[in-house]
Amino acid sequence: MRIIRLSGEGLTLADLVAVAERRARVTLSPKARRAIGASRRVVDRAVRSGETVYGVTTGFGKFADVPIPPGEIETLQRNLIRSHAAGVGSALPDPVVRAMMALRANALARGNSGIRVSTVETLIAMLAADVLPIVPAQGSVGASGDLAPLAHLALGLMGEGRARVRGRERAAAEALRRARIRPAALGAKEGLALINGVQMSVAVGGLALSRAIDLAKTADLIGAASLDASRGSDAAFDSRIVAARPHPGALKSAANLRGLLRGSAIRESHRGCGRVQDNYALRCMPQVHGAARDAFVHAREVLEREMNSATDNPLVFAARGDIVSGGNFHGAPVGFVLDYAAIAATDLASISERRIEKLVNPALSDLPAFLVREGGLNSGLMMAQVTAAALVSECKVLAHPASVDSIPTSAAKEDHVSMSPIAARKLTAIVENLERVLAIELIAAFQAMEFLRPLTSSRPLERVRRLFRRKVRAWTADRELHPDLENARLFLSSEAVTEEIARLQ
Repeated sequence: MRIIRLSGEGLTLADLVAVAERRARVTLSPKARRAIGASRRVVDRAVRSGETVYGVTTGFGKFADVPIPPGEIETLQRNLIRSHAAGVGSALPDPVVRAMMALRANALARGNSGIRVSTVETLIAMLAADVLPIVPAQGSVGASGDLAPLAHLALGLMGEGRARVRGRERAAAEALRRARIRPAALGAKEGLALINGVQMSVAVGGLALSRAIDLAKTADLIGAASLDASRGSDAAFDSRIVAARPHPGALKSAANLRGLLRGSAIRESHRGCGRVQDNYALRCMPQVHGAARDAFVHAREVLEREMNSATDNPLVFAARGDIVSGGNFHGAPVGFVLDYAAIAATDLASISERRIEKLVNPALSDLPAFLVREGGLNSGLMMAQVTAAALVSECKVLAHPASVDSIPTSAAKEDHVSMSPIAARKLTAIVENLERVLAIELIAAFQAMEFLRPLTSSRPLERVRRLFRRKVRAWTADRELHPDLENARLFLSSEAVTEEIARLQ
């Protein structure tokens, strides 16, 4: 298992996915240990001197003006976690919780949080032992960070609440005891250090974004199959055309499409047929797929910057011994780009559904209606297109940006909030729908090719088709469609597709 040394710098989205999927473990770098220790000494000095510091020697939010006696400082931190563990709804999946833990540890590793090294080590030990606090998905507005979700994470760190260990739920105290991990006794500022920031938003949104990036390449693969099955033209993907409007994503998508279609006997069979140009869903794939790719790249850049940021409040600057209040916890940068990614993913699903319609509608192609023989007796893929339409319509509703909303909280102290966790959860739902729509398109594209035999497509598309047929049989007569839809969706995550898209740009 790969080891990632956390320092608050250099953590990538690929690293985060590896941790979430238990392909990598994290540890603190020596640099991080030194930085954390230096910032902790600043907090300890402030407590000893009786200095008034928000969240250290005062209450929180509206209670920022309430001084806390020295003997109650540890109680203050415990009470903060307990009172803020106010999440509701279904529990976040284990990969998301692992990602949250790694992200919070990396933010603390920057050495601006005033936490103790031992507390961060406890968090990392829990991650290594796969002791995952139960974190409800709802209850954050992404303002002072994802307070409720991160409080549930910290609650488990304290040995309170519930945790899941390798899929089994039990009391957090018991889970820690079995893993031989001592619960953390939070000192001054440590509760605050653990819950300020939008690590839940980044974990949920980042894992969805990673899948969307892969699906953008998969869309090129499946779109190429649809174009060939439709007996469309690859002329629109000419390198001179895309170079005349050189958006990076379009250049890559067009190159992929050219490579995927090269050598197709189907394409050669109708070259010079007289058709001037195809409909937009086929002809404009580089422009649409490419724009989505560029949106995802931008979102990844912002998320990776966020992943390597100090986000709690106040921040500690050990070089000058300062503790300064600010607003780095606000989720606006994350919410904006997750909404942007959601719009892009929705459009990938939308253009895919139009290609499905092109294949199944005899008014738009020379193929049999709904891609089945003996139409009437058989309905074929009629309902597959209906399902795709339903999924796309749902994506359009979900694509309404969460980040344009705000509602005041904490007695209006937190009067403008980001809703970044809602943007993240919406993106997850959209990406899941996109995957299902692309799976339906793949069924339709390869089914359409059955009517073009003995002509074959290109080598890469035929290679994928042969492997796909092991999972989904050609449609000769009506059968229950649901298993095919599910098997096609699973196929998109299979080694066969993973290896194929790894060859693409």
